[in-house]
Amino acid sequence: MKIIVLMKQVANKDAVLRIGSDEKWINEADVAQQTNESDGYALEEALRLKEAKGDGEVIVCSLGPQSAKTVIKDALARGADRAIHVVADTANRLSPYQIAKAIADAIRDENADLVFAGLQSDDASYGQTGVVLAELLGIPHATIVIEVDRASLGETLRVKRELESGWYQWFTYKLPALLTIQSGISQIRYASLKGIMAAKKKEIKDITPTIDAFAGAQAIQKVYMPLKTKQTQILGNGDAKAGATELVEKLKTEVRVI
Repeated sequence: MKIIVLMKQVANKDAVLRIGSDEKWINEADVAQQTNESDGYALEEALRLKEAKGDGEVIVCSLGPQSAKTVIKDALARGADRAIHVVADTANRLSPYQIAKAIADAIRDENADLVFAGLQSDDASYGQTGVVLAELLGIPHATIVIEVDRASLGETLRVKRELESGWYQWFTYKLPALLTIQSGISQIRYASLKGIMAAKKKEIKDITPTIDAFAGAQAIQKVYMPLKTKQTQILGNGDAKAGATELVEKLKTEVRVI
């Protein structure tokens, strides 16, 4: 059983963000970095699946600059067996397709049984990289996974997906498959001192994508802080019925949602 887990380095949630001089991304010079939240849960689920199976290998894959090694080493300290680092200094300017293409090229020969990814990143929040990667690898995928039935693991795997309005769906996937994991699916473990020491001896394979891997797709034109504005309208002049009538009219003519 071979499981690949995608992990991303993102700005700390409590960091004060400032737009860079080129207005293409935030200034990351003095910003503390951390592991993307849902990616941490993806790693935990992969480790638990390996432990339930009794054997196997968990491989971490991260695309980003050299500073992403921090995320990789933390994952190795938590229990991952080895890592693949797709080196990309301009990772924050790449589209989900470009990222997925570079990762697909890096992991395709691993022939993994499962690929786990976080549901979405805490910075761009596209929620598309995992889905596009599954298509490029030619394998089925499940999104917003909130539970994995580890006892069902064999040639197939049964998972629970979150739907709208509190509904959920159990579905069985034939392996290989890709799952995007929702935050909160389990309790994330901390890296032990023994794990930190063991991580120093684990393999981290650096891969530099070809220029073709980053060709085409979308590009960020400008990043800016949203303007805070407030506008209040009083409808009906105290008359609830008249206010409701005016509200419906505005929803029809101005907002155009009904």
